[in-house]
Amino acid sequence: MSEGRASDAGSVPPTLRRDLEAVLMVVPEPVSVYDLARALDVPVEVVSRELEGLSAEYTAQGRGFDLRMVAEGWRIYTRPECADVVEHFLREGQEVRLTQAALETMAVVAYRQPVSRGRVSAVRGVNCDGVMRTLVLRGLIEESGHDSESGALLYRTTSYFLERLGLRDLDDLPDLAPFLPDDIEGLDDTGEHTH
Repeated sequence: MSEGRASDAGSVPPTLRRDLEAVLMVVPEPVSVYDLARALDVPVEVVSRELEGLSAEYTAQGRGFDLRMVAEGWRIYTRPECADVVEHFLREGQEVRLTQAALETMAVVAYRQPVSRGRVSAVRGVNCDGVMRTLVLRGLIEESGHDSESGALLYRTTSYFLERLGLRDLDDLPDLAPFLPDDIEGLDDTGEHTH
């Protein structure tokens, strides 16, 4: 076995906690003990014990994050008592410009509202779920009921959106016509030419 790995079920590689933390910081979704054990070449029992120890340690230290086991596996989460601070930071305290993806998504919502996530994704051609969540957290878009046919959750822009753009109402949004191709009348909803 390679250096730093467990040689039996009882031994713990000296870098295991560090390695677990590094992996857990980058996973986009909960990861199983089995997958962690396999990736780190360490027995499942050892990984499970270390994860429980890390979780207890974070709680005892009063950290702003928590390591939790959920149905799908382990993941690092923000502590619930920090939710207000995180939300405030995402809404107000962060003066970072929106990404191109966020701007495009917000434009689709603004011009097509009320609109579902699926429709926004179809217009942009990529999955927009994460960007939509960020825009909701920043207070730029909000839920506005459900589509009567599909039941999909619909979204619209907020008064905060108007305020940030310096608009009185949605009628003040610029006309899109000058930015569209000349033959736009020949395009269907998917952007394909109709004949």
